Order: sequence, then C-alpha cells, then structure tokens
Amino acid sequence: MFTSRTAVDVRYAETDQMGIVYHANYLVWMEIGRTRLIEDLGFSYAKMEEDGILSPVVDLQVEYKKPLRYGQKAEIHTRVKEYTGIRVSYEYEMFTPDGELAIKASSSHVCVKKETFRPINIKKHFPDWDAAYRNAAGSGM
Repeated sequence: MFTSRTAVDVRYAETDQMGIVYHANYLVWMEIGRTRLIEDLGFSYAKMEEDGILSPVVDLQVEYKKPLRYGQKAEIHTRVKEYTGIRVSYEYEMFTPDGELAIKASSSHVCVKKETFRPINIKKHFPDWDAAYRNAAGSGM
C-alpha cells in the first residue's frame, strides 16, 4: 500500500487558547495530505476540477490521540484505504516530532460532475487515476 508523506509546520494561528492545534485545522491538513498523495501519484486535483469534476467529502472520522503544539512540525501520512471505482476512502496518520501518533483519521469521497453533482465512474472518466488508485490501495485490480 503506497503512503504519501508530507510535513506541516504548526503555526500560531492554528492553535487555540490552550496552545494546541484547534481540532478543525486537522481537516485542512488532511486536505494537504490528500492533495500531496494525488500529486505523488502523478495527478492534479486542480486539473480534475478544471475538467468539471469535484470530489466532495461524504464521510469523515477523526480520532485525536496526542496534541500538536505551536512550533512543532506534524508529519502527515496519507494512503488510499479503499477504492471502489466510485468512492475513494483515504486514511491519514499525523505524528508528533517524537514520532507519536497524534491523529488517526479517514475521509471518503466521490467524484461528481460540477454542474449536476451526480457521481461519475472514475474508471470511465479518468482511467489513469483508476489504475493508480487501484495500485495505491494494493488491490491491483
């Protein structure tokens, strides 16, 4: 299973009064990880949107394990957890600078036509992405 890795600096504006990362900011970091994974597979999220396809979130799960704080660097690991050809589930793990698990999360997405919001078959519209996602998920189908 392919894992994409990227680092994010914890900025002051992303913390709350307790000095830890405000929970909603992890969602932004998931987007950073997902975009990096797509780039690492050789594709562009922006190009897909230019082609009139969007990828809304249909499910989100987050487990908060350890806080991250201002001045630290978070390491984000992102992988394709499951891929059906219509729905893509991504898995995220975010680590503290000491390598401790801070966040474990997953998000599920479908690709839809921008003008109708109707789901599309990724294999039909983006056969290269389909092959890359199947390989990244380890299914090789």
